[in-house]
Amino acid sequence: MKRTLGALVVKELLLLRHGKSDWNADYGKDRERPLAPRGKAAAKLIGRFLKKTNSVPDLVVTSSALRACSTAQLAAEAGGWSSRLVVTDNLYASSSGTVLKLISRQAKGVERLMLVGHNPTWEDTIRLLIGGGMIRVPTATIACIRFPILSWNDASAGSGVLQWLVTPKLLKKGGVR
Repeated sequence: MKRTLGALVVKELLLLRHGKSDWNADYGKDRERPLAPRGKAAAKLIGRFLKKTNSVPDLVVTSSALRACSTAQLAAEAGGWSSRLVVTDNLYASSSGTVLKLISRQAKGVERLMLVGHNPTWEDTIRLLIGGGMIRVPTATIACIRFPILSWNDASAGSGVLQWLVTPKLLKKGGVR
């Protein structure tokens, strides 16, 4: 479904930070660190929130780190999404510049794109896309940035508008389960 703002087509970018990871788990490399029970519950909560608010992504691109992949999968399952899921190494230990390049390569037909990844990259990327500000992105937080663009290739620094930023804690306080 095309989203418009007046005569402009609007693309939406959802940036989801992975859920709380389990530092006490038995894992080898950092990218193999799993989600803690709290992280799993938060991922599911975010998935249901996106479904309830009609904010389900057309495409989900996630970091290859286990905690990010698990967050994406649990959110999709809990929300009953049929979104295509793509796993990439490009979102693990990346920069906001790398994220912007990945965004710019998305197909024109993708209206709402979700990226699942890590901090400090997500905080840096939000600041880059909205032209500054102080942003805090705790685990399992999701941000929605809108762009008045026809193609993802037109997304650039300062061209987005932060529409909302939601934490699992905020959803719980609001009675969302």
